[in-house]
Amino acid sequence: MYYLTCPRACSAVGRLEGSGIMRQMEQRFAEDEALRSAYASAHDRYLAERSQVEQVDEISGVSAGGMPDRVKCLHVLLAQSLACGRGVNPLGDEVRDLVGAWWEQSPCA
Repeated sequence: MYYLTCPRACSAVGRLEGSGIMRQMEQRFAEDEALRSAYASAHDRYLAERSQVEQVDEISGVSAGGMPDRVKCLHVLLAQSLACGRGVNPLGDEVRDLVGAWWEQSPCA
């Protein structure tokens, strides 16, 4: 449903994933009920929006990025944050802040 395509954004997220941030996010996720709840809501929204496009029985109940139980793919979380705006996916918003404004040097291609 959401897919990050800009090569510079993908590289920035890849560097972030390589830094080990996902383990830190998962640890916070395990300890923070409010974060888990907000992340579960992002999962629910993802499923609802996808079902408006098409219902695919084989992936019913499955979103992306590890939602709602773990942190697996920061690319998807950032893509959802960019497409839906801030406040939908808390970890996507965090990734958005951490990668910075990759587009300022030149437009994505």
